Parts: sequence; structure tokens; C-alpha cells
Amino acid sequence: MMDSTDKEILNYIQREFPLEREPFAAVGREIGIAQDEVIRRIETLKRGKVIRQISAIFDTRVLGYHSSLVAAKIPPEKLNAGAKAINSHPGVSHNYERNNELNLWYTVAVPPDSRLGLEGTVNVLHEISGAEKTRVLPTLKLFKIGVTLDMNQGATAKKEAPAYGENDRAAADKNVTENDKAAIKALQEDIPLTPRPFDLWGEQVGLSYEELLERAYDLRERKIMRRFSAVLYHRKAGFKANGMGVWQVPEDRVDEVGQMFAQYQAVSHCYERPTYEDWPYNVFSMVHGRSVEECETVLEAMADETGVRDYTSLYSTREYKKTRVRYFTPEMDAWERLYAGALRG
Repeated sequence: MMDSTDKEILNYIQREFPLEREPFAAVGREIGIAQDEVIRRIETLKRGKVIRQISAIFDTRVLGYHSSLVAAKIPPEKLNAGAKAINSHPGVSHNYERNNELNLWYTVAVPPDSRLGLEGTVNVLHEISGAEKTRVLPTLKLFKIGVTLDMNQGATAKKEAPAYGENDRAAADKNVTENDKAAIKALQEDIPLTPRPFDLWGEQVGLSYEELLERAYDLRERKIMRRFSAVLYHRKAGFKANGMGVWQVPEDRVDEVGQMFAQYQAVSHCYERPTYEDWPYNVFSMVHGRSVEECETVLEAMADETGVRDYTSLYSTREYKKTRVRYFTPEMDAWERLYAGALRG
């Protein structure tokens, strides 16, 4: 059971974890408890599967990776095996069963030097999963990305300025150097629960803690790193429903409506995506709530504000995979060699 101090810590470190030599002491000063107590509580929350990871969060596209949301229709009797096949790709970070004819929804990213490319990778995943239909739904415009679960109030119609959107992505420095990559490889890992974690990470990559933190500040300033923060296991944190609102928005209102949706604190992701003959929804908004009713209340408020009534809510009924993409690692090349070769054979 989480107490009010646990919830305070979670609310704080989801927004921004301190980038300084003794970050747990900094969290303690903010909350009003000792460093050791912060570490003990975070360790307990991690052991209880409430905190998934505390690390840098990077913009996949700014790093040169190509990514997309993908929806697939897989026969129910083949769904578990199909999801497992899709999960084998290291660039698949999220994979859910949802209550729709398109019953499997996943995100996939491939590096800039991928031999298959995004389209080729999705084609392979289509084949090895036994999908009857696959729809590729890349981001056409980003209105918001950034999950913050309010541990006290849950999902509400409260508004705030989006933390990261299209203008941030457009302004980001896409010149990612080898020095940047060395820092990214360290900062993308789960932070060690020790009083001076950046000292430890620095030793592992041959940098002093000052140099590593300087690179972290630089990556954040250049908008390559979106933020350094905690990500939670939503269900264990009490947020048992995630409602993906998919909306039919008139083309001349997409920007206006997307920007309005992005201001809702409970909306973690908001994008414009392409439509298909059998998929007319062009704006997607993800809401995380403690119940379906909580999510629906937020989605209804969004519909009331914008006047957009052609929408439906897709809820995940099973989580097959949720992790972070690990950048500049060899696993993706190994997967491509294995599966591209197998399919050719």
C-alpha cells in the first residue's frame, strides 16, 4: 500500500528527476525526507512493480529512428502466438490487445541504418504474426507526448501546458554525435539506487560525473532528450484503464482540436495519424485513468469542448509488452539478420 509520501515522490519524479550528483537527496529536500528514506521507498516501489524505470526519455525520431503505431487483425486463437512473434523485435516497445476488430496494437521503431526499414520490418511482423490485416499508423503531427499519472486525483479534465510537442521536435538538434551516443547508452538505462548514481554511470562509460551530467544537460537543451524521469507500471500504480480515444476530426480542424486535446493533463499522447478506407479516425488521444469511467469522463469533456462527436474509445484488455526502446544497441541488427534470412529461405 502506498502512503501519501510515496504518492508525493511518484508525482515529483514522473515530471522531472533531478540531474545532479546526489539526485535522491534533491528529491528528499523537495518532499521533506532524508536521502536514505527516498532510496528505500523507491526501492520498495520498484520491487512492488509500481516504478518501471527511472531514466532519460529520448525522442525516437530526433535520434534518426523511424517509428509507427501499427494495428493488426489476428484471429483470436492465434493472438498469443502472434503477439509473441511481434514482441521478438527489439524495437517493439508497446504491444496491447484492444477491444476492436483490429485487436493487436503495437509500436515499432527501427534505426536509421536498418536494412529492412520500417515498411519492411512491418511486413515481416505481419507475416510472422499470422495477421490477416495490418494498418500502419505513423505520426503525421505530434501534439503531445508525456505521461504523468496524478497519484492523488487520478484522471481529470484539468489542463496544463503540454511538456513536449511538435514545435519541440522541430527545434531539436538532429546532429547526434558519437559522444552523444555514448551518453545516451548510459542515460537510457535504469538509474542505480545509490546516493551518487551518475558517478557510477560515468565510470562505466569513461566519463567523470561532471562530464556525464554536462552531456545530459546538453542533450536536454538540444531537445534530443525529452526529459529524465520515472515511468510507472500503470496498473500497479492504480491506473487500471487506458482509453485510446480515436476521433474523426474535419481536416480543417485537426490542428485546432489536437492542440486543445493536448492541454488535458490526463492525455499522455496526442497525434494526427493517417486514415484508411476501413479506418476513418485521424486524431488519437491516450487517456490513463483509475477506471474506464474516469477515462470516459475525460474523453466526454474533450468532446464537449471541441464539439467533435465522431469518436470511439479503445481499451487494452491485455498487455503483451511495455518497455523502452534501447538505442544504438546491436539487438535490432541481429533480429533483422535472423528474420530477413528466414523469410528469404
